[in-house]
Amino acid sequence: MEQYAIKGGNPLVGEVEIGGAKNAALPILAASVMTDETVYIENMPDVRDTNVLLSAMENIGVIVKRTDRHKVTLNASNISELVVEDENIKKIRASYYLIGALLGKYKHAEVALPGGCDIGCRAIDQHIKGFRALGADVKIEHGLIKTQAEHLRGSHIYMDVVSVGATINIMMAAVMAEGTTIIENSAKEPHVVDLANFLNSMGANIKGAGTDVIRIKGVSHLHGTEYAVIPDQIEAGTFMFAAAVTKGDVTVIPKHLESITAKLLEIGCEVEEADDCIRVVASKPLQHTQVKTLPYPGFPTDMQPQITVALGLSKGTSIVTESIFENRFKYVDELTRMGANIKVESNIAIINGVTRYTGARVNAPDLRAGAALVIAGLVAEGITVIDDIYFIERGYEEFDQKLRGIGAQIEKVSDEKEIQKFILKVS
Repeated sequence: MEQYAIKGGNPLVGEVEIGGAKNAALPILAASVMTDETVYIENMPDVRDTNVLLSAMENIGVIVKRTDRHKVTLNASNISELVVEDENIKKIRASYYLIGALLGKYKHAEVALPGGCDIGCRAIDQHIKGFRALGADVKIEHGLIKTQAEHLRGSHIYMDVVSVGATINIMMAAVMAEGTTIIENSAKEPHVVDLANFLNSMGANIKGAGTDVIRIKGVSHLHGTEYAVIPDQIEAGTFMFAAAVTKGDVTVIPKHLESITAKLLEIGCEVEEADDCIRVVASKPLQHTQVKTLPYPGFPTDMQPQITVALGLSKGTSIVTESIFENRFKYVDELTRMGANIKVESNIAIINGVTRYTGARVNAPDLRAGAALVIAGLVAEGITVIDDIYFIERGYEEFDQKLRGIGAQIEKVSDEKEIQKFILKVS
């Protein structure tokens, strides 16, 4: 099993090229099955989740060609199977996007229940409610979500809670339904907007994406397109907080970073924004603040572990409230092993800043928490070894290489011998 070995202490300095957004790429890939014509997608992140989804799509008959590492060509004209139960697909959350896409196109889909990171309950009741409102029969049997409809008809759907996944799935299912669908209390995240733009480029008629009311007028068919996935705001934010923690000077090319930038300014970083990039300089001691995760445009839940790592080294007492997922503080025990002083009560973390972290052997409990522990290792005194980095590789492409490019001492290792070799090299 591969690990990251890290020697902390180097400020990160330089520029980082941000890849395509995983959370946008996954539904865009799924939506590509909704046309019989060829789809060309650029800025596709080469990460574990996208590769697993592409493999599952190939298994049902989609022709997938990688023209280079970040460009993919797809043709779904010969789909032979509407049952998706590939073993690997069960391990990623995005498997459920194939339900909305296949149901919208073929009026039938059977897809394995989704997996992904264990960060709390992520119910699919809003997805099911939306599919049923459009006229589909939905049931769960033998580990599969089974959907079937003779006709899909537009409907007025009110989301009981803001759900990115359900908004995306209902949007795909409704694109070729008869009549007009209105989704109220819809999610406003950038990847919802990116999917709507992608579908519109294929001939869909979607208006209001990015607001809390989305209107979809059904069309008879979709056509091929060429499209580029937006940059990954969470990857950009992760490097921004890495700069803050290591007292670095890092420039990234971001999108939709307003809430992240606001918190970096609050804790004492300098942030310079240009037309196509943003620079974070951390030359002063970090200060405490309060953070509450919220749906977009609020502070992203996917950035909560990263800011907690920064606040763990800030002066005074900070409070982080997690309002999206109830199980997202599992990494706190690992961070405590590195010297953090954090107490978790229900969905609130009370953080008393310490002067330093110290290296330790820790486990990445999920994707974003794993990245946050890497950030902690970059500033920790001594050597940090992070196990279970396959979680991190689900969403970060060449994470260690990008960090080395701006001055980090980090290597991917696979056994104790390689860890000792790394320690000797950096000592």
